[in-house]
Amino acid sequence: MAKKIIAVNAGPRKGWNTDTLIDEAIKGAESAGAEVQKFNLFRLEKYTGCVSCFGCKKNKYKGHCIRKDGLTEVLDAIREADGLIIGSPNYLGELTASFRAIYERLVFQNLTYNSETPCCNENPIPTLLIMTSNAPDTMYAELLQNYQNVFNRFVGPTEVFVSGETLQLKDYSKTDWPWFFNAEERYERHEKIFPKEKEATFEKGKELVL
Repeated sequence: MAKKIIAVNAGPRKGWNTDTLIDEAIKGAESAGAEVQKFNLFRLEKYTGCVSCFGCKKNKYKGHCIRKDGLTEVLDAIREADGLIIGSPNYLGELTASFRAIYERLVFQNLTYNSETPCCNENPIPTLLIMTSNAPDTMYAELLQNYQNVFNRFVGPTEVFVSGETLQLKDYSKTDWPWFFNAEERYERHEKIFPKEKEATFEKGKELVL
């Protein structure tokens, strides 16, 4: 039976950096024989982050977020999956609010507050966390290490991939942004480096399956 991989895009821009790298990871997973289901968080029905209802702490709901909204289908799919690809752009030094919403719900449902068995996740799965950023890829090492540590503990063994200094617009000449950075360098990076990052995420998607 083919492995099932869930891909989650926590960015809003279809066909841009985050979405593109997620799709490359999907292609890699599919090339290794996996079936992939993709969710775009910005296109789901209304949802929230964790509302601290503590329903998931009741024995009969252990490991299950009981809130019913646009994220329910995503969380249910991840619970039954063999691997997870999740990506987000960096907004103001953090990942998007949409990423935070699923992160809170995904992790908290598996947190038991039991010192002997702090995690009740019965299906730890390999995870690829992708972040894209206008800033250099070295700026957020501590942030991503924290996310990786939590994913490792409550979701499954996690690898992080970062694409920095990304191209944000097709035509910077229509803005007054170029004073902030060299637009030509962004174009050049997108032509020369970004294709290599696509190849890298393809391989990492494949590795989730093998």
